[in-house]
Amino acid sequence: MRTANQTEIPVRALTQSDLDAVVAIDAAHAGLPRRAYFERRLQAAIKQPALHVQLAAVDEQGVAGYILARRTEGEFGRRRPSLRLEVLGVRTQRQGHGVGRALLDALRAYAERHAVAELRTAASWKDHGMMRWLDAMGFDLSGDLVLECGVSAGFQAERDDALDLPTAQTPGHETDYGAPEGNDYERVERAHCEVRAMRAEDLPQILRIDRETTGRDRGDYIQSKLGEAMDDSAVRVSLSARLDGAIVGFLMARADLGDFGRLDPVAVLDTIGIDPAYGHRGVGHALLSQLFANIGALCIERVETVVRPAELPLLGFLQVTGFKHSQRLAFNRPI
Repeated sequence: MRTANQTEIPVRALTQSDLDAVVAIDAAHAGLPRRAYFERRLQAAIKQPALHVQLAAVDEQGVAGYILARRTEGEFGRRRPSLRLEVLGVRTQRQGHGVGRALLDALRAYAERHAVAELRTAASWKDHGMMRWLDAMGFDLSGDLVLECGVSAGFQAERDDALDLPTAQTPGHETDYGAPEGNDYERVERAHCEVRAMRAEDLPQILRIDRETTGRDRGDYIQSKLGEAMDDSAVRVSLSARLDGAIVGFLMARADLGDFGRLDPVAVLDTIGIDPAYGHRGVGHALLSQLFANIGALCIERVETVVRPAELPLLGFLQVTGFKHSQRLAFNRPI
């Protein structure tokens, strides 16, 4: 059902011709133009329309506001599909006139049509304006924890005696990162395994590892992320680790070049898995170390991830490797 705001403020799909208006609206808030970022997002939506929702609210002067969201299927170990609201902008003169609500209503309508369970987003707790808007729009504070690590801190962790990534042994236990057989960690020397960019021929072994650690078949999700990595290596970083001549672990992350209102690029770690037979051999630490090296070369200074509080083994591993609580908070809204 269309709301009054939607009737007064038409909402349609964002198009290439809207780029100048979107960049201008964003620059008015951010203080500098981010044309390359929005060009990349529009191109990504053209290549993979099923994974991106990009909408514009229009009035007699043109684009009054825009909202960009990304469909997620298995990031951060989640089971249900969701839409991550990543960018929202409203022309200064139209703020406070229902443009943001109209855009969110249209995003919710899309979610309902495409069997999406919830909307998710994140924002700095210091962004009081966004905090108020999220509250007014019905978002709740999520139980998930947002963690981050500076690249320099990650390399420091590499030089320390780090704890290896534990692995899951119980089929059906949902986690991308794994859990140990018990709560005890074992200090180990870093494995001398080969870590390199993920290749198409790695997919069967990666799917096997993912099934063993999550208890589910997520072939479509893993394959789509691998496709993104091969199509745009400047945004998606996917790594595989080899030991004893076999793939024994993998990691998937992406460069966040401006989502959630951030002006500095960040790498988002969303999936990691280790072969249970190779637990406590430094594979997870080797993958993270290579990730830090790769994103450092891209002039990215921070890595961010999201963890459920119940995942104590994962939290312990990330803390040892340099991750700390972020100043950003996670929010969600059921559809």
